[in-house]
Amino acid sequence: MVTTCLLCTLLVGSYAVVRRNLPGQESIQLEETQVVTAEDVPLESSEAAPFEVEAKGALLMDALTGEVLYSFHGHEELPLASVTKVMTMLLVMEAVEAGKISLEDQVTISERAASMGGSQMYMEPGELHTVAELMEGVAMASANDGCVALAEYVAGSEEIFVERMNAKASELGMRDTHFVNTNGLPVADHYSSAYDIAVMACKLYQYEETKKWFTTWQSTITVGLPGKEKEFGLTNTNKMIRQYTGCNGMKTGFTSEAGYCLVASANREETHLIAVVLGSETSKIRNQEVSKILDYGFANFETSVVAEEGQVLGQMGIQRGTPSAIRVIAGEKVTVLTEKGSEGQVTKKLRIDDNVKLPMKKGEVVGTLEVTKGEGVTVSYPVLAAEAVEKASFFELVERKIKGIWSKDI
Repeated sequence: MVTTCLLCTLLVGSYAVVRRNLPGQESIQLEETQVVTAEDVPLESSEAAPFEVEAKGALLMDALTGEVLYSFHGHEELPLASVTKVMTMLLVMEAVEAGKISLEDQVTISERAASMGGSQMYMEPGELHTVAELMEGVAMASANDGCVALAEYVAGSEEIFVERMNAKASELGMRDTHFVNTNGLPVADHYSSAYDIAVMACKLYQYEETKKWFTTWQSTITVGLPGKEKEFGLTNTNKMIRQYTGCNGMKTGFTSEAGYCLVASANREETHLIAVVLGSETSKIRNQEVSKILDYGFANFETSVVAEEGQVLGQMGIQRGTPSAIRVIAGEKVTVLTEKGSEGQVTKKLRIDDNVKLPMKKGEVVGTLEVTKGEGVTVSYPVLAAEAVEKASFFELVERKIKGIWSKDI
C-alpha cells in the first residue's frame, strides 16, 4: 500500500516536470556529431590543360563526383555527331525507370525511322523490335534508325523527343548544348561541348542495363518483315573496349563536320573516369588521345570510399520518440577523388536535422554527411534514418523522466 502511494506520488510529480520540459511541437532535437577525420589528399585542380591533345575539345571527369580533372577547350561548342545518342539513350532509360515503357515492349518501325541514312540496322517499315534490341543497336552499331524509332515510341514524335532532350540538358546544367535531332546526323545548330557530354555520360552510366550493350563486342539481331527475316551482325564501333584496360563504353561519332569523336568510360578498382575527345582528324588519333587522357587520370588520381550505401554513420537521440535513439546511415555510396602522392586532409562531418517531425519513416532523410577536401568545396550527401520512429506515449515519457531522476540521485 505504501509502495503504491509512493509510485502515484512520483507519477504525479513527474507529470508536472515532464509537461514543463516538453517542447510545444513534435520535433526531434538532435546534436551535431563530428565523424572521423580522414587524412586523404585533396585535389587542387582547375580546368587548365596540363598538356594538349590532337582534338578541338577534350575533357576528363570523375564519373562518381563530376569533378573535372583535365580540360582542353572543354566548354567550346562543337558538333558531336553520334555522341548525341548518349542523350537519346538516357531519356529512354529514364522512361524505363519511371515505368512508362519497358525494355521488353515491342516497337513498330515507322517509315521515317527506316529512312534514316548513315549507320543503321537496315530495318523496314512495319517491323517489330523490342526496346532492348533497339538500344543494343544504338549502343553497338550507332543505329540512326533505332534512335528515331525509340524517340517516336517514347514521346510520340522525334520533334517532341528532341524538346525533351534539350529540357534534360538544361536540367543537368549542360549550358553549351543544343539538340536538333536524336542521332547526330549533320544539321545546323546541333552542338555540345566536351564538358556537357561528360555530364550526360556520367548520368547514363548509372543505369546497369547499359553496361552490357556498351561492352559487348559482337552480337546479332534479326531484321526484316515476316517471311523475309535475316540475321544482321552488330559490331561495336568503340574499339577502346578491346584496346584499353578497364574501358567499358561508351559512344563513338563521326561526320565530316564533327571529325572523329568519342566519349569513353573506364574503371580501375574504385576509380571511374569519363574521357571525351571531339574533332580529331582520324579514328586512330581519337583513340590515342582518349587513351592519353585516361592514362593521365589513372596515373595521377585515385578514389577512396568514404562510406558505402547503407553504412551506419552514427546514432541520433530522439527526445520524444520510440525508440529514443536510432542509427543513421549513408543514403548513397560516398567517394572522394584525391591526387596521388600529395598531402592533405579529407574531413567528414555528420550534420543531423534538429527539426524532423514525428512519426518518422525508415529511410527518411535526417541530415547530411559533409565531405571536404582540404580548403576545397564541401559536398553534402543525404543521411537516412535506419529505423522508423513513432511518437512516445505520455507514460513512456514519464518513465524516462523517472529513470533520469533516479539515475541523477544515484
